[in-house]
Amino acid sequence: MLFLIILILSFISSYFLPWWVAAAIAFLAALFIGKTSGKAFWSGFGAIFVLWIILALIKSIPNDNILASRVIQLFPLPHQWILLLLITALIGGLAGGMAALSGVLTKKAFSK
Repeated sequence: MLFLIILILSFISSYFLPWWVAAAIAFLAALFIGKTSGKAFWSGFGAIFVLWIILALIKSIPNDNILASRVIQLFPLPHQWILLLLITALIGGLAGGMAALSGVLTKKAFSK
């Protein structure tokens, strides 16, 4: 449930708001409906990970991965845009997971 809420709200907001709003959504969703720390982290991580892969593919596939191929040349990585996609999603997933974890821990701190 938390996974879907974070995924849907972040997807909708990604067209109107900056990238970091996904972390704020994960924090607020976990603050209000999060139950345990582990589930909140993995829900936030998974939702933002999947979301950033979807958004990157939506932007990258229509232009035949030209920008991704050029960006990957800047880093000492194998020349595959898939690797850049996974690294990007990992960074987003960590931001979402930490934000959701912070939301649940804030909820626990104020409930006692």
